[in-house]
Amino acid sequence: MKMNYIVLGTNDLEAATKFYETLFAGTDVAQIGATERMVYWQVGEGAFAIATPFDGEAATKGNGTMIGLDAGSAEDVDRLYSLALELGGMDEGAPSPKGPRYSGYVRDLDHNKLCFYSSPE
Repeated sequence: MKMNYIVLGTNDLEAATKFYETLFAGTDVAQIGATERMVYWQVGEGAFAIATPFDGEAATKGNGTMIGLDAGSAEDVDRLYSLALELGGMDEGAPSPKGPRYSGYVRDLDHNKLCFYSSPE
């Protein structure tokens, strides 16, 4: 089995699009399309999307849910973590060594938890 995409819910597609478009600038993640309720980005074979919920109900955070994004280097972890906070994200754990990885944690504008990490070299 191979994992190939992540979709996070949002209550404000325009604000979430600006957040992720700015966050992904300077990385190899590129927006590849959008519909009335979803925006898609791609990197390699993996896809990332934000969407207003199909059922029309409010998007809510997943308590215990976390998305891990390999940032590349520790410097990139620091940069993405700081940028996410500048864009209105919330701190969930400053970048530091954690086990074999260097990682930092934030929540996006809809309180979805993201982990930026770099693997040991």
